[in-house]
Amino acid sequence: MNPARSFIPRVGVAALSSPLEIGADRAPAAAADLAALLVSAGCEVVELGPIGDPDHAVAAGRKLAESHVDAVAFAAVSWYEDYLALDLLEYCSAPVLLWSLPGMETGALCGSQQLTSYLKQLGHPVACVFAPLAAGGELDRAMAFLRATALKLQLRRARVGIAGHRVAGMTEVAVSEFALKNSVGPRVVPLDLPHLLDRAGQIDDAPARAAWADVTGRAAACKVDDATGIDSMKVYLAVRELVEQHGLAALTIGCYPHLMGRVCLASSLLAGEGIPLGCEGDVNGAVGQLMLTRLTGEPTHNTDWLEPLDDGTVVFTHCGSGSFQLAERAEDITLDSVRLMGQGVCALFPARPGPVTLINLIPREGGYQLALLEGQALSTEMVFPGNPLRVQFRQPTVQVIDWIHDEGIGHHWMAGYGCVGDELRWWASLAGDALRLVEL
Repeated sequence: MNPARSFIPRVGVAALSSPLEIGADRAPAAAADLAALLVSAGCEVVELGPIGDPDHAVAAGRKLAESHVDAVAFAAVSWYEDYLALDLLEYCSAPVLLWSLPGMETGALCGSQQLTSYLKQLGHPVACVFAPLAAGGELDRAMAFLRATALKLQLRRARVGIAGHRVAGMTEVAVSEFALKNSVGPRVVPLDLPHLLDRAGQIDDAPARAAWADVTGRAAACKVDDATGIDSMKVYLAVRELVEQHGLAALTIGCYPHLMGRVCLASSLLAGEGIPLGCEGDVNGAVGQLMLTRLTGEPTHNTDWLEPLDDGTVVFTHCGSGSFQLAERAEDITLDSVRLMGQGVCALFPARPGPVTLINLIPREGGYQLALLEGQALSTEMVFPGNPLRVQFRQPTVQVIDWIHDEGIGHHWMAGYGCVGDELRWWASLAGDALRLVEL
């Protein structure tokens, strides 16, 4: 699966106007232009045309109800009655993007202000743009909102598996299934770990040996024997069967300590297929990886915060379960046994540089908490036997550490390449009061 292709906001597009008002005649063109603009930005569009009376609003709402859209976008071309949007939303209660077009005599912005007043009273999610229909900063703002609406629905439909249990002594990674479903969206699917391991043992050598040959061919060096590598491939193939059987969007395995190294390569390979496999039985972390995978279209890092350095950067890493795509240099990728236990296979390499978004997701009383950090990953050496990621934040490191302690943030940080903080802020607002967003 290509997560970038699966993450395309599906948006209903219309233009709102009142027939008497100046500017109403531009409604058909505005509806078509907004639809074309959103398609050019990566949306799938359901075109509704101009809406100027309740009958058209109801017909548009019914069409959207059958189209399963993530959001509806309105081009406001003149002043318009608020009930045009409200009647549509009775049939399709999707988040609303209002794009008001400039015009001194049209009253478009005035109409949008009265509609947003009503929607806010109803608690209905809405984002507003006031600009000509064109590429640029306002389109970027609009797309952040639309991508957040798509993320919201994808998370609500997602199934996240857990095989085994979370690590003893890591209480903050424990999943609250009711609260997760209510505030974030995914349903948790318990997986039978002994059955998974039995199934791995039943897989024929031939496909596992072929998969191992492919993996070693993509690595620069291999320090483990073929028998160990083939065993890791059997685990990978068995996990893939579970993913397909249960329709999982992500999963986690209670690997620490006894399965350390045995499931790490499965994590590396599945990440490249758009399926995050989180470490240490941390369902919350797997969900965080899923969020970033969807938003960035790339594999993500599952990390611990390790060491602040004298230059103001911070090293994050885990044991070596990252996708090969996360390496700065392919010639650095080494297959080796896992640290501490000296068993299995891990992919070891320094992580590539670039802008990164880091999140931590944990349960809290009454819901969930999402912590958000944004920074710049810099090149680093192999300072830890895993996938070290060195990050520079805008804030002084001591300020970030104090914030983590003050907010009670957990220790697992999921990192994705790209700046998707705006999307996550919008998503948090869409998630409702049960989700608490914390950021510096």
